[in-house]
Amino acid sequence: MATLFPRPTTGTALCLLMSLPVFAGSVLAQEATTEDTVVLETIVITAEEQAKQALGTSTVTAEDIEKAPPVNDISELVRKMPGVNLTGATASGQRGNQRQIDIRGMGPENTLILIDGKPVMSRNSVRMSRNGERDSRGDSNWVPSEMIERIEVLRGPAAARYGSGSSGGVVNIITKRPETFSGQVGMHYNSPESRKEGDTVRNNFMLAGPVGENLTFRLFGNYNKTDGDAPDINRVPLLDDDGSPVLDDDGNPEYLNLAGREGVVNKDMGGLLSWQVAPGHVIDFEANFSRQGNIYAGDTMFGSVKEDQDGVNLIGTETNRMYRRALSLTHRGEYDFGESFSYLQWENTRNARLCEGTAGGGEGAITNCVDTDGDGENDAMAFSTITLDNITAKSEWILPMKLAGRDSRVTFGAEYRGEFMEDGVSIRGGLDPSLVPDTGVDPDGENRDPKTDQQTIGLYAEANIQWNDKLTLTPGLRFDYNDNFGSAWSPSLNATYAFNDEWTMKLGVARAFKAPNLYQLNPNYVYVTRGNGCPYVDGVRLSGPCYVLGNPDLEAERSLNKEIGVAYAGHNDISASLTWFHNDYDNRIASGRIQHNPDATTNRLFRWENQKNAVISGIEGNFSTPLGESFAFNTNFTKMIKSEDENGQPLSLVPDYTINASLDWYATPDLTLTLDATHYGKIEPATIGNSMGNEIEDPETRGSYTLVNLGANWAVSESARLSAGVTNLFDKRILRTNTSDGTNTFNEPGRAFYIGLTSTF
Repeated sequence: MATLFPRPTTGTALCLLMSLPVFAGSVLAQEATTEDTVVLETIVITAEEQAKQALGTSTVTAEDIEKAPPVNDISELVRKMPGVNLTGATASGQRGNQRQIDIRGMGPENTLILIDGKPVMSRNSVRMSRNGERDSRGDSNWVPSEMIERIEVLRGPAAARYGSGSSGGVVNIITKRPETFSGQVGMHYNSPESRKEGDTVRNNFMLAGPVGENLTFRLFGNYNKTDGDAPDINRVPLLDDDGSPVLDDDGNPEYLNLAGREGVVNKDMGGLLSWQVAPGHVIDFEANFSRQGNIYAGDTMFGSVKEDQDGVNLIGTETNRMYRRALSLTHRGEYDFGESFSYLQWENTRNARLCEGTAGGGEGAITNCVDTDGDGENDAMAFSTITLDNITAKSEWILPMKLAGRDSRVTFGAEYRGEFMEDGVSIRGGLDPSLVPDTGVDPDGENRDPKTDQQTIGLYAEANIQWNDKLTLTPGLRFDYNDNFGSAWSPSLNATYAFNDEWTMKLGVARAFKAPNLYQLNPNYVYVTRGNGCPYVDGVRLSGPCYVLGNPDLEAERSLNKEIGVAYAGHNDISASLTWFHNDYDNRIASGRIQHNPDATTNRLFRWENQKNAVISGIEGNFSTPLGESFAFNTNFTKMIKSEDENGQPLSLVPDYTINASLDWYATPDLTLTLDATHYGKIEPATIGNSMGNEIEDPETRGSYTLVNLGANWAVSESARLSAGVTNLFDKRILRTNTSDGTNTFNEPGRAFYIGLTSTF
């Protein structure tokens, strides 16, 4: 793995840690020597700066990002908000190191990602496996962290207004929009202490400002590369029950070798032209292009390392690429009677991958799929492309008015989402001709229609009613019509009651929904297993082959989300909150275990299906306070009380509880030192297989652990800012020890050192 600088040794790390407070003291000393009497500038720490938390909402500011810059992906920051973790889409543990944002245990598929209020849905172009996982990094890494003004995280009932995919919550990434002519250049370097973990290099620029009386522009570019882990990072010896090594026929020790984290290369460019057509009316023309490629580390669907194909070593090469283009036209208006926000966006994603197995034990592993010499044999690796076009449009109007004689702000909105996929790759799975009468699907995957689509139209209204000096009511109603499953109603009611200037209570209840994705709906998407993947009935595996097909008759997933919270903000700028949440999750979509040709003893037919109820509940909270004039303490926590499907199995692999804490020392007006820690409780595994219903033997529990980071953020001058620090200070490095069944299916990287510089002009 290439590096730009030599890796620091442990001794260097200790010197760096010891020097941070000394360095801060030297800055103070230098100021003291300039005058006989020194009066340092008073550093004011307000509740607003410390809390940035409200009931059901959190905000990550640009200052937060500067203090603790992410290694690669802003999900590293969002995961430290109350109610948030990183998980796979299900509790299968497959693709364990591909972790995405999960809000309140509802899974990444129920977390809606927005950029400047517009949905991002590129990950939907990645094939969904039978267990519900995708080989995807998610949609949180299309904007470099240095270009972000703030990140708004919305949880629970208030998120239902945003429609399909927001049952868990919403993450809205707000980008910077400089008002005066300015430029910015950013550089970031992260070097893990272990040579088996990949370095990160990030460079970006932004240029923005007016180009006329009514026109402003913004251009940015970004290059962000993280190398993959070494293919033997998780190589451990196999042991017998008595702890002795397992030996092969030649008497040599045998090893279990599981893949680590793959690397990624992001190349991003974007342009924005804002035209103030009249006072209070701005039209934005925006174009963004990103190329995101992986750096292969050997991972397959089931975790075992595959280093080569046909004698070609794939480690360190690109095996999949995502090309994302987004063009949008946005209008923001201010009127005598209110304000408006409207946009039209085209998002095009090309998901190009080396051919992967789509069935059975070879699912997800790179394989041959192209006949290059016409002999009828697939004898070469080649990239195949899935194309997804998302057309979204929205118009939202906020109107102050009187309702029942009370001051109110009423929001009316209309939204359109169109999803259009062309996928001739994932539909290649063969189908036995005997099933054609039952399915109407061509048995030859090459002859099936590669195009699928769905369209949704939504109308919504929400009123923010100031009922009296203490009570604010926010009723809402959303109606969506989808051309596949029909209509979905999403009513909501939130109420906030201020007992006094310090104590506030919030209650909320909302119905939310998620449309089936195009893979789950597509009858041409065929999964086949020769027997080992057939479902279990009464503890006995059915004989194969077994086929699982998409189901165009699926209903939308629905959830009833409830929360009760109390918040305090007052004396000595102390801020705190405590919220209980409970989600009843209905019609959850999963690979079915009901045989659709019940008399068949071979070529059994199954489909994706809506399952019965699941329940998610928990508690989240935060506390923040200044400590004197130069220190500030923040902490938040999440406790999962229940996360169970109809069989009592977890919906996703999230910790039993999570605690995040940070201590900021404002050593000078220009220098901030931050010590932060995250403690993760144990993660309980599933005991029954996701799609087959088999009992898992000896499922592994991941024990609790704590990660500590130390960082410094120094405004070197008015135009330059330096950040440096150590992540995972005590090198609590956790390796993957399980392929899929259990919770030890992902790596927690060890100690690393970072330095970054941002310069503005």
